[in-house]
Amino acid sequence: MKMDRLQFEFTMISSNDGKSNVLAITSITTEEGKCYVLPEELKPVIHHTSIIKMNTFPKIKNSIKKRHQSRKIWIKLDEDQKKIYIDEEGNMQFSDQYLEEMSSKQPRDKDDSLQNILEKLIETTTKKENQHNLKHISEKFIIEKFTSKNSNAMQWIENFEKECERFNITKDETKIDILRLFLEKSCLDWYRSMMIKLTVHSEWNEWKDKFLETFKNRGWDIVTSALTFRYKEGLLIDYAIKKERLILDVNKSIDPKTMIDLIATGLPGFILNKLNRDELDSSTDLFNEIRKYEGMMYKKNLTTTKSGTFIYKNKSDEKKPCNNCKSLDKGIRYHPEESCWFKKNKIEFEKAFKAKNVNNNSIIEVDMNTEKKNE
Repeated sequence: MKMDRLQFEFTMISSNDGKSNVLAITSITTEEGKCYVLPEELKPVIHHTSIIKMNTFPKIKNSIKKRHQSRKIWIKLDEDQKKIYIDEEGNMQFSDQYLEEMSSKQPRDKDDSLQNILEKLIETTTKKENQHNLKHISEKFIIEKFTSKNSNAMQWIENFEKECERFNITKDETKIDILRLFLEKSCLDWYRSMMIKLTVHSEWNEWKDKFLETFKNRGWDIVTSALTFRYKEGLLIDYAIKKERLILDVNKSIDPKTMIDLIATGLPGFILNKLNRDELDSSTDLFNEIRKYEGMMYKKNLTTTKSGTFIYKNKSDEKKPCNNCKSLDKGIRYHPEESCWFKKNKIEFEKAFKAKNVNNNSIIEVDMNTEKKNE
């Protein structure tokens, strides 16, 4: 019986102590379909030196990395290999032992089922570990989470890609998976929709294009908001840092001198006049310079506050002359009008005068009626 090639099944198995993986040859199949099993002690590929020396062995080794993974590879035997695995009568052998032929596929099928279960279990466990690792890595990313209120989607996604590169995250599937951890609110709903449309197995560039189509700001609002932002209150340095960030959200490639000009023009005039533009080469120089004048702003704000309080206090405590005394020519008297003595007497006098007029009119009417009757 002539055998020019055999099919070797390479499997990653556990070592005797169970702590490491060992690449092994678990079975050998002929072209006629007969399958032979190697003894446990002869399975590790380290015993098969003729196989290890083959040019194709590194490719075989790279194809099997996880425990219980396997590959069936046809190998064309040379004369030396034939003597190792086949005797003169055509019997399968290895290392002075005849190999056992598997007479039924049923035991093998059971082994395959068990192997499939183990592979699925390992895959699930590995996936959970990867999710945990991704979350751990994402906590080290130096970017803030993205919401629909973010002013520059293009700049944010570029920063996200740089962070992925920094942590050696190169696979598209992994980038798509970790993107979810940096989205909030409506953006997270967008991600779930994209998972249905594109799935996690699509290309990263496709996800990136959809992200920019959805969230890229094409209006002038962020530009005008950044350029017109001015100092109003608080610390000068807080204003300067915030304005720099707003401008960088619009254009991260802006030159340093223009950045200095835009920040400085939003400062109070008397502070701006104290700055020497020629001595400022970066925004850091500007920050250091305006810190010198924080005390001036504090004094100015304090003076304004005290002045406003003093004026308010004087106005509230200011005594006004009684208009009632003034109208009755009683002189200028300072007391509340509702407690004015002359006002009270005036009211009582008017009441008494009114009552007297009513009584006199009644008497006149009675007299007139009496006269008419007498006539």
